[in-house]
Amino acid sequence: MSLFKKFKPEFLSYTATDSGPFKSLFNFKKLWINRILILLCVALIPLICLATFTFMVTKDDTEIEINLRTIRLVSNAKRTISFFVSERKAALSYIIRSNSYEQINNNKQLAIILQSLKESIGGFTDLGVIDASGKQIQYVGPYDLQNVNYSSEEWFKEVAIRNHFISDVFLGFRKVPHLIIAFKHTLPNGAFYVLRATLETERFNQILSDINLSGSEDAFLINKFGTIQTPSRSQGNVLSKTALPVPQYSEHTEVMEVTDSQLRKIVIGYAYIPETPFILMLTEEKTILMQPWRKTRNMIIFFVALSILAILVVVYWVATHLVNQVFLADLKRASTLHEVEQSSKLASIGRLAAGVAHEVNNPLAIINEKAGLMKDIFSYKEEYKHDTKILGLIDSILASVERCGKITKRLLGFARHLDVSIQNVDIRAVIEDVLGFLVKEAEYRSIIVTVDIEEDIPQFETDRGKLQQILLNLINNAFAAMQDNGHLDIKICRVENDFVAVSVKDDGSGIPEEDLKRIFEPFFSTKTKTGGTGLGLSITYGLIQELNGKLGVVSKFGKGSEFTISLPLTNISKKR
Repeated sequence: MSLFKKFKPEFLSYTATDSGPFKSLFNFKKLWINRILILLCVALIPLICLATFTFMVTKDDTEIEINLRTIRLVSNAKRTISFFVSERKAALSYIIRSNSYEQINNNKQLAIILQSLKESIGGFTDLGVIDASGKQIQYVGPYDLQNVNYSSEEWFKEVAIRNHFISDVFLGFRKVPHLIIAFKHTLPNGAFYVLRATLETERFNQILSDINLSGSEDAFLINKFGTIQTPSRSQGNVLSKTALPVPQYSEHTEVMEVTDSQLRKIVIGYAYIPETPFILMLTEEKTILMQPWRKTRNMIIFFVALSILAILVVVYWVATHLVNQVFLADLKRASTLHEVEQSSKLASIGRLAAGVAHEVNNPLAIINEKAGLMKDIFSYKEEYKHDTKILGLIDSILASVERCGKITKRLLGFARHLDVSIQNVDIRAVIEDVLGFLVKEAEYRSIIVTVDIEEDIPQFETDRGKLQQILLNLINNAFAAMQDNGHLDIKICRVENDFVAVSVKDDGSGIPEEDLKRIFEPFFSTKTKTGGTGLGLSITYGLIQELNGKLGVVSKFGKGSEFTISLPLTNISKKR
């Protein structure tokens, strides 16, 4: 026995049989569920709102702390790099102003200047003097660059215009990543020369490696085109393109969040280095940065889950106790209301049936009387006495009137439970009779009717008139549900040796799933707008019950329906 079955409330297995307007009063399962939901809402909504608010506050605080830390690290590195570049720029500016052209153009003097720079502030790789034509007339350093012509280089064109220039990292003639600082100095005769210095990129790398980074954080420089200027852990090699977007210019250190090609959220802190083409980038996956918050979140979730579990237990017990008390108190009253409702319903159906039978029987009696009189008149006249066609037509009218009389009698029997008249019936003959009424409509609407009857179906005991009415109602309903050119399949077979099954299957509009459980209720109809009364299937169901049979239905909305009647081969009539 499961835990739920052990503590299952008694009222959950209670099914109200009332079909009137008070049925909802006896739906204790729904009442129980509603009370549980109300209590849960009252108890859980404040708790969940508080937990959600806590999540949001702690998450916002964590994100603010991450942004502040990122801004602090980037700002410190920005100041260090900016000071490094400015210091070397100032040193070159001082050299070009404090030395004459003859001194700078002297190779030995230039070597002394380079050595002095390396020993004092460091960070220089070489020095070169380039004349106005772009030719390097003096060079001291580890590379063979004497007499190299730079006139076609972009940096030379820039320094000729702007008087000084700081390049981004490039390969140049030495085919090694490097960057330069160049100053232009105009001579008294109007000519000019350029003092060019190469900075050590290792010093930039050292500055970035000194930043207090976590294991997965990455700090590097890029230029305005997104080209990587220093080694990067996550973005590739020097002079390759970064996959991250180049941030918009800002005088201040900024933080932004982007999504990379792997759909990971990346937090980027960046700063433009003043008077340089460099942008300092500090990147980290947001999921890693948010780990402290997730630990706090998991703790909150754990305690909230324990609280919810306790609330569920208490709410279940309180709601079950309250509804069970209501169930026990109202059970007897519900039973009384059910009986009153059923009596009122049957009385209404009886009055309607009696009125219908009365209105139909009056014209039927007149038709029967006139048809009988016609037959008598024709019988006395010699020219009509032997006309079998006319007499046959009159007999057909009289037989139809008699059948209509039986139908109205059966309508009354739906409310008054008239006795059942049992006789041996050949199902084939009954099907032929019923289809005889509808053959014209089937031909007019091009409806194809197929009948499949097993060979070993014997005659069986039932009420022929009621069986005809049952089949006529089901086939009429099928015709009403189908469009023109539809298909109706009637199949009759023997099941379980003691029963015969008759199925009526159409390819009509079908019945919505929510209406299937109500189609046998009196006055319920899906065709009220087209003249439906809601009594057809209800009467059919009642007739089948009187014949000790069963009626099942399988339907798919928009595909069609199949009604199956199961009737016993030996019928024991019900005494009313």
